[in-house]
Parts: sequence; C-alpha cells; structure tokens
Amino acid sequence: MTAGVNTIIYPVKDLDRTKALFKALLGTEPYADEPYYVGFNDAGQDVGLDPNGHAKGMTGPVPYWHVDDIRATLAVLLETGAETLQDVHDVGGGRLIASVKDTDGNLVGLLQDPTD
Repeated sequence: MTAGVNTIIYPVKDLDRTKALFKALLGTEPYADEPYYVGFNDAGQDVGLDPNGHAKGMTGPVPYWHVDDIRATLAVLLETGAETLQDVHDVGGGRLIASVKDTDGNLVGLLQDPTD
C-alpha cells in the first residue's frame, strides 16, 4: 500500500533562514527554490520547506507516505477515524498530496507521484 516515507515537509516562518540551515546541514543546494516551497533531496530523502505550512494547520514536520492510490488510502484513513486536514490536490506536474490528523492529533501526509 505504501512505498515508505520518502518526503518530510517542515512548516517554516522564515524561509531564507531555514533554507540556509538546510543547505548547511545537507551540504547541497535545493532542487526547487520558489517563494512558496523549497525542496532538497539527500540520499533519496525529500525535505521540503513550506512557508505556508502553519496557515495550513501544520504544527511541526509532516511525514509523507508515498502511496499508489491516494484517494483509496485517504478513504481508508478516514474510515478508521482520521480527520482531513488537506484534501487531495495537485501540487504540480501531477503530484498529488493530502494530509490527515490521526485520532491522537498527529499529522500524516500522503503523496502520489504521477504514473507514466
């Protein structure tokens, strides 16, 4: 059902300062550097910085589980008591994301890459 947690998104208040921190930590430049999102890839792990994350309800880093069928996975999570935080939406290039709060209030992200 999943391919594991390959992406983690951090809500940030100061994008430039946090970008500098991750550049120093990872020793690399971001692969995406936009005012609305900065993305790094290190050893197969995607690390994203979202300056709008707090406004979207993110209270800390959110792990994103890579799934084959995001809508089916979301439905199963909702059936087990999760609450929708962000419904499925395209963030560009056919990549779909969604997020929920589990019954303990933890944030869980879902990510589906486009199929070729």
